Amino acid sequence: MLAQINSCGLLGIDGYAVRVETDIGNGLPHYDIVGLPDAAVRESKERVHAAIKNSGFGFPAKKVVVNLAPASLKKEGASYDLPIAVSILCATNQLCVQEPDRTMFIGELSLDGCVYTTRGVLPMVISSRERGFTEFFVPAKNAAEASVVEGANVYPVESLKQLLDHFTGTQRIERCRSDIGGIFMNNASKTLDFCDVKGQENVKRALEIAAAGNHNVLMIGPPGSGKTMLAQRIPGILPDMTFEEALEVTKIHSIAGTLPADMPLVTVRPFRSPHHTVSAAGLSGGGSVPRPGELSLAHNGVLFLDELPEFRREVLEVMRQPLEDGSVTISRVSASLTYPCNTMLVASMNPCKCGYFGDSNHRCICSPAQIDAYRSRISGPLLDRIDIQTEVAAVDYASLSKTERGECSADIKKRVNAARAVQAKRYEGLPIYSNSQLNAGQIEKYCKIGSSEHKLLRNAFDRLGLSARAYSRILKVARTIADLEGEENICTAHIAEAIQYRSLDRKYFE
Repeated sequence: MLAQINSCGLLGIDGYAVRVETDIGNGLPHYDIVGLPDAAVRESKERVHAAIKNSGFGFPAKKVVVNLAPASLKKEGASYDLPIAVSILCATNQLCVQEPDRTMFIGELSLDGCVYTTRGVLPMVISSRERGFTEFFVPAKNAAEASVVEGANVYPVESLKQLLDHFTGTQRIERCRSDIGGIFMNNASKTLDFCDVKGQENVKRALEIAAAGNHNVLMIGPPGSGKTMLAQRIPGILPDMTFEEALEVTKIHSIAGTLPADMPLVTVRPFRSPHHTVSAAGLSGGGSVPRPGELSLAHNGVLFLDELPEFRREVLEVMRQPLEDGSVTISRVSASLTYPCNTMLVASMNPCKCGYFGDSNHRCICSPAQIDAYRSRISGPLLDRIDIQTEVAAVDYASLSKTERGECSADIKKRVNAARAVQAKRYEGLPIYSNSQLNAGQIEKYCKIGSSEHKLLRNAFDRLGLSARAYSRILKVARTIADLEGEENICTAHIAEAIQYRSLDRKYFE
């Protein structure tokens, strides 16, 4: 007898339909799975056999052939255990699924028939819902993330026996429902606040500008000056995520297996801080079974690279194209997968190897050659993608001992949101949404300056030794400063402030 059950596989961040076909025929007892399965899928034969037997069902002592269609795509992971088991039970008339063409099964089985959690359930449900599926039986621990999809009836399954009771009417499984509004409200309070930071008003200003224009930023300062503390609070001043952005971020974290159990939907902008020993594949994504890397896990959020020169050069270089394109492509022999990585890069570094060059309280022991060698670990093309370079001075005792709290993140966010609204209106109809995305032609159109501004910029180039790449960066940052001030035109004061954020483009620190 033949039975057909629907399931889903993953290709990048999207799912594709998989039809599980089971044929029970006469012949010597034999059990085989075809359809380009990987090792995890082939091993499901033993898991499914034991789960069916230990759940009180009978496994057919006949020739059993399970086909996973389409056979041209490789099937990976253990999420096919449940649909394979259901198809075998349907083929032996031990189970009857109502409306099988609209129903999908996803889940890994234990030997006793329990259903384990599975990676990538959310993108599978989203893609399947777009194809017309409405009923989804998923692991109980994945039900909350799957239920955020509109129009999807999600049933949390804990065991194979529970599934039988549901379809026989003995005990129905209650649908899982999610309160989207409640999830957004509960997660809103999980960000750190800028009011905890003492002093560093000039750096806070630079980070506000970076958030308003979605500019990449590099903080340069001695150890203990608060660079990490400042970076951790940037997500709190970025605009709130929309539901569509939250879905896209949650899909990536679901695939990577990093979705917290108590957070079915990621509504807070991600903050990722990989260690400097991270590999190129760990940063950009990859592996024999390609998974999203730190760049993609920081999508719509912040990627913080602490001690930037300590990262291996080949690791840093893999970021150049993804930062420009907003996506990273992982190519393998069998397929080429693309993951989104529209992230704001925030990096920090010491001014020299010992960390105290320019510090009035500590003596620097580095020679000029050592300072140049340390800074040269960061390539020019990578610096070319960083709009703001700001110096972070050590905090003095007077600032640390103050009892009054600084400006809170909520007040800063209001100004950031106002500036983003100006940019959204200006670039309406264009494939960009922030000043950081302006290309050379758009800079000429939207960042026009007068003769006095040109004179200031020319003097800065001559006196400070600014590099050629600093020109467009200064204009884009000045455009964001003007937006924060509510000014339509870029003024001399905006250019002057933007020039201050090009520390590494100067021949010498002042």
